[in-house]
Amino acid sequence: MASPLQYKSPTPLSFSSTISSTISSPRSFSCSPRRYKLPSIQSKIREIFMPALSSTMTEGKIVSWVKSEGDLLSKGEPVVVVESDKADMDVETFYGGILAAIVVNEGETAPVGAPVAFLAETEDEIAEAKAKAKAKGQSVVATSEAASPPNVAASPPPSPPPPAAATSGPRKIIATPYAKKLAKQHKVDINKVIGTGAFGRITPEDVEKAAGITPAPSKSIPAANVVAAPTPVAPQKASPTSFPEIPGSTVVPFTTMQAAVSKNMMESLSVPTFRVGYPVSTAALDALYDKVKPKGVTMTALLAKAAAMALAQHPVVNSTCKDGKSFTYNSSVNIAVAVAINGGLITPVLQDADKLDLYLLSQRWKELVDKARAKQLQPHEYNSGTFTLSNLGMFGVDRFDAILPPGQGAIMAVGASKPTVVTDAEGFFSVKNKMLVNVTADHRIIYGADLAAFLQTLSKIVENPESLTM
Repeated sequence: MASPLQYKSPTPLSFSSTISSTISSPRSFSCSPRRYKLPSIQSKIREIFMPALSSTMTEGKIVSWVKSEGDLLSKGEPVVVVESDKADMDVETFYGGILAAIVVNEGETAPVGAPVAFLAETEDEIAEAKAKAKAKGQSVVATSEAASPPNVAASPPPSPPPPAAATSGPRKIIATPYAKKLAKQHKVDINKVIGTGAFGRITPEDVEKAAGITPAPSKSIPAANVVAAPTPVAPQKASPTSFPEIPGSTVVPFTTMQAAVSKNMMESLSVPTFRVGYPVSTAALDALYDKVKPKGVTMTALLAKAAAMALAQHPVVNSTCKDGKSFTYNSSVNIAVAVAINGGLITPVLQDADKLDLYLLSQRWKELVDKARAKQLQPHEYNSGTFTLSNLGMFGVDRFDAILPPGQGAIMAVGASKPTVVTDAEGFFSVKNKMLVNVTADHRIIYGADLAAFLQTLSKIVENPESLTM
């Protein structure tokens, strides 16, 4: 980081000595000094904000701090790992400096744009940064508590869990970075410290208590204010309208990803949709799959390729309506494929799937699935889909309906291929493998005839799949 600019007052300029050698005149020239208003030099205390890692992200959760308070940071260096609604991502600092104070600890959430830490340029500014962090931290806590009054009203019943966690034997140690630093300084075994923070988190006060250090009285005053703040009368009035508690039940809060899925599903209710089912014969596709499976091609990749080729012929099914007043024809056919991962659902996107070779598409799909399960997808790898494919055929599901994701025109649900009795025009019976394809579409831009034509094209591609390998 560049040091603050140093300004010097200009000195008076005298031209009598400098110009006398070049100007032969009996008069001497002098210039009065100009007056400059010196800008006030402020301390370089900067904020590290909670970034928006996706277009649907409204808040983020701190997974872990890569750096601790007091560490010296360089520009572009990873500082913290943030869990967005879809993935865990490293957040880098735009400035260098000293990580003076952490506002949002590990496991806690903050709105997008809220400060999660403060950087100081010099050690002399650390105290000022900590004071700002303390003020910001209280406002962030107050905002989060005000945003979720039902949880505040239900807070007294869950109070017993901390003692149970404290009396248990082996346990996972959760401590703030500053608490870990204090434990090292005072040579306190952090494994033996009982945390009094949220979810049994070990706070700096817990470490000081274990080290026999009397806490400063100033820390007790804010604590009293924080306890008194989230006890308004209004949230208690809402408790009678809540659902009755069932004995023995356990309340588990949404993860960030589950909260994002819930939000998207609620948004989808505002879109008028309709559904069309179509049976497709899979004998030829199954034969092709047996040939390409040893080369790493999955059935999902085959279906994604077939859907992309059909969409290229029916661009209206690949279109999008976002404002209810117009629709957009998407130039790229990006197939988003639903994947179940631990704790949620995500849709990695096969971009330009209609233009990719089948084997290259399969390789790309494997990479996306590995990154999705490791929660390492980049935003453009999961939020750029124009059409979604959901395949539950591998679980033996023969038919199901899918919910339309916000910002897309259609989603296709594919069931398992099963032997089905069919009759020909002359009344003779035969058995063929068929799968049922159900498509849910936005009726504002896609009509029944459009969807029927798309499904007919898809059926022809699946029943004659030679074009998939070209």
